[in-house]
Amino acid sequence: MTAPLTRDVAYEDGPTRMAGLLVAPGDGQPHPGVLLLHDAFGLSDEMVDVARRLAALGLSVLAADVWGDRALPSTEAEIGPLIGGMVADRGRWMGRVAAAHAAAVAQPEVDPAPLVALGYCFGGAGVLEYVRTGGALRGAISVHGGLDLLAPGWDGATPGSRVLVCTGADDPMATPGMLADLQQGMDGAGVDWEVQIYSGTTHAFTSPRARHSPRPDVVAYHARSSARAWAATTRFLRELHPTAQRAA
Repeated sequence: MTAPLTRDVAYEDGPTRMAGLLVAPGDGQPHPGVLLLHDAFGLSDEMVDVARRLAALGLSVLAADVWGDRALPSTEAEIGPLIGGMVADRGRWMGRVAAAHAAAVAQPEVDPAPLVALGYCFGGAGVLEYVRTGGALRGAISVHGGLDLLAPGWDGATPGSRVLVCTGADDPMATPGMLADLQQGMDGAGVDWEVQIYSGTTHAFTSPRARHSPRPDVVAYHARSSARAWAATTRFLRELHPTAQRAA
């Protein structure tokens, strides 16, 4: 198998410089595109690994840099203000996602057909907000997205948008009430949605960083739920991008 192509992709959102990463099959041909939105820790090695796994399925992935300058915050003191700043200024937040979207479709390795967006944790909230506000996507996948970060009102969503949500039954950032509000909003907007709920599972269940969480009632890695979410993700991507290969 040809080694994947990787290339830094510089783009901007106003005065902010972003440093995304393209990961694509190494044949030099255009392939169906995925916009990958990172979790609170930025465009880390874990997110690059996700991009590589997707490229192995025959997809061209633009891993976005939502924080800018490829910042990699690691503490709550760093992460809290970053997330809080985006939630307080949703126009800026969605502007960062739109800038990454534009950078993705400009890459010659990305097929010009509409992209699918995939996000984890904060990125999972980001892809839902992008759909909610009218982002032009083929579909969106939110894996343990923070539903507590979403704003109400789905009138701006494009009817017929496809959404997959993978979430933990015990996630305090995605409670049953929050999930019910999300489903009601998507129903009202004519969004075609699917939700997978995993028992005994809290927030950030795919993240290796959560293996030794001091608060497993809030954040904890869950191997079985992680595998199920990946299987659901690849199946959903094959539905939207039929030329994607089957996972080995």
